[in-house]
Amino acid sequence: MKKDLLSISDLSSEDIRLLISGAVDMKARGWLSLLDRKLLAILFEKPSLRTRVSFEVAMRQLGGHTIYLSPGEVGLGERESVPDVARVLSRYVNAIAARTFSHQTLEILASYSSVPVINALSDLEHPCQALADLFTIYEKKGELNGLTLAFIGDGNNVAHSLMLAASLVGMNFRIASPTDYRVQDRILHLAQDYALGSGAEIFCTEEPRLAVSGADAVYTDVWASMGQEAEAERRRQIFGSYQVDGELLSLAKEDAILMHPLPAHHGQEVTEGILDSPKSVVFDQAENRMHLQKALLAEMLGGLEIPLAGYR
Repeated sequence: MKKDLLSISDLSSEDIRLLISGAVDMKARGWLSLLDRKLLAILFEKPSLRTRVSFEVAMRQLGGHTIYLSPGEVGLGERESVPDVARVLSRYVNAIAARTFSHQTLEILASYSSVPVINALSDLEHPCQALADLFTIYEKKGELNGLTLAFIGDGNNVAHSLMLAASLVGMNFRIASPTDYRVQDRILHLAQDYALGSGAEIFCTEEPRLAVSGADAVYTDVWASMGQEAEAERRRQIFGSYQVDGELLSLAKEDAILMHPLPAHHGQEVTEGILDSPKSVVFDQAENRMHLQKALLAEMLGGLEIPLAGYR
């Protein structure tokens, strides 16, 4: 693996398989001492529940320690320049997990840091979420290659990372979004290149029913992410026909699973109660963030030696 994980494109299909196999092992083994005396800085510009807690618990369960740095404490790019923050933290810690508004901030941070930088969410991608999602699908289905994942809603950072990850491992990816809210062309073209090698199919449409029909997993996310609050009302009107309800979900395979990265706006992108239905795996997704990140941290900071017998 590369020094940093800023994008799913920093990984190969073999890297993803290694991490999923490692997550299987980490989930079974629980607490370990692989990263004794290792320190992770958690540098956030945005608030978080799952991302912060999953990284803190993951590091603790591996025998390491974390230091949480809130927006007010650092003032990334305002109180202190991003290059200076990177160079200072590199003298103190073994890795940095950064959650930023701008993906460019992450790139600058990584370019000046001598320790690994992990994208804990940016406006462009959310690779840790996508990797945990693939782990969850593998856990429920026993495979990834040849399955179909349907994403309904905004072509956002989560959709970008999922599209890239799916195309790398041979999983078909369909996305239904309004015209002006599609995934970025650069991400789409990169995923299409990956799909040529893996045999995956990429399909973009404006019609949710076409995307969901016969899918193995149905995925949705909020219509307005953090930083888009001013657009929330307009987005609710535009995305009104993209709500995932029981009727839409019924078009997927009978054993299809329903996924959402959380937090969810119940009654908007999903109908009330549907995330509590038997098809929903959203809380397994949330838990699996921790297990996948344990595998990632172990690989980046200690060298993960997990046989691939668990996932091929």
